[in-house]
Amino acid sequence: MIETLQTLHHRLRLPAFFPDATRAVARSVGSDDLAACGVQGVMVNIFHLLSRPGIRAITEHGGIHKFMNWHQVVATDSGGFQAYSLLESSPKLGSISAKGFTYRLQTGGDKIILTPEKCIQTQFRLGADLMFCLDYCTHPQSGSPIQRRSVELTISWARKCRATYDSLVEQKQLPADQRPKLFAVIQGGEDADLRRRCAEQLFEIGFDGYAYGGWPITGSGRLADSLAQVAELTPPHLPRFGLGIGKPETLAAAYRLGYRLFDCVIPTRDARRQRLYVFADSPSPGVPNGKDFYHCLYLQDKKHAHDNQPVEPGCDCLCCRSHSRAYLHHLFKIRDGLAQRLATIHNLTFYRRLLSALATPREME
Repeated sequence: MIETLQTLHHRLRLPAFFPDATRAVARSVGSDDLAACGVQGVMVNIFHLLSRPGIRAITEHGGIHKFMNWHQVVATDSGGFQAYSLLESSPKLGSISAKGFTYRLQTGGDKIILTPEKCIQTQFRLGADLMFCLDYCTHPQSGSPIQRRSVELTISWARKCRATYDSLVEQKQLPADQRPKLFAVIQGGEDADLRRRCAEQLFEIGFDGYAYGGWPITGSGRLADSLAQVAELTPPHLPRFGLGIGKPETLAAAYRLGYRLFDCVIPTRDARRQRLYVFADSPSPGVPNGKDFYHCLYLQDKKHAHDNQPVEPGCDCLCCRSHSRAYLHHLFKIRDGLAQRLATIHNLTFYRRLLSALATPREME
C-alpha cells in the first residue's frame, strides 16, 4: 500500500483529506488557514467554475493555484455528479448522450456542453494536480437499464478522457514528473457484476488512480457493500480515492478497506452549522471502530453561553488555543463571520489529527 503520492505541487502524505473548495474557495477560510490546519489539498469543481467565474478568468490569473493563492494540491472534480444531479431534479434543463452532458443552469440560461474532451482540456487549463475523468453517476436505486448505461458511458468517456490527456501531454511535451495524475471513476451502483465490468475495463485503459463513484453511504448510514468490492478490485499499488466520504467514522471505515484519499463538504458545512467535532479521548494510534471515538459539540446549546473551556482541550488549532466555547457561542449568536472561520479551522484540524492517528500503526499489545 502506497504511503505518499507525488504530484506537481506537493508530495502527499497518505491518507489525505481534501476539503471541498467547490467554487475555488473553502468556505469561510483562506489558504493560510488551510495550511495551518495541515490541509494538503483541496477539491474544486469544474461544473461550477465553468459558469462562475469562468475558466478564462482563472487562466488569465495564471491558473487555479495562483487564483486561490494555494500552493499545494488542487484536485479538479469533473462535474459529472453535479450535471447528473441537475438533470435528475430538472430534466428539462438538459440531456445526457454518448457525447456528454448538455445543460442550462436555469431556464433560458446559456447552454453548456460538457464532453469528456472538454472536461480534460478544462482541467489542464486550470493547472490541476489531480484530474478526474468525466463519469455518469446514478442513484443506487436506479433500475438496471440506467445502471448499465451509466457503466457504458463511464467507460466510453474514460477512454476519450485518456486519449485527450495523452494528446495534451504529447503536445505540451510534458515529462513524467510534470504531468497531472489522471483518475478514473468506477461506477455500477450496487450491481456487483457491473462494478466488476466497469473496473476491469478501466484497468485495461490504464490510469494513475481509481475512485469510487456513486453513493458510498446507504440509507441506514453504513458503508455500501460496493465500496469494499471496488477496494478489492483495484490494484494495491495505485491510490484509491473515496469520493464523497466525509464523516469521521465512515472515513475511518473506508481507510480500513484501503482508501487513502478522501473529499467531502461535511466538516466545513458542519462547522458553519455549529457542529464541531471533539475526540472522546486524545486520538490514539490505529484505526478506530464505530463512532464512539468522537462526538459533536453543538454550539447553539445554551449551556455553552458561560463555558470558558476551549472547544476541545488539547487541540492545537487557532480556535482552541485562543477562544472559549462561550465566545464562539456568542459569535454565532450575533452572526459574526469569525464564528464560521474559527469553527471551520477546528473541524479541519480535527481531520488532520484523525488522519495522523490512522496513519500511525497501533503498537502490538
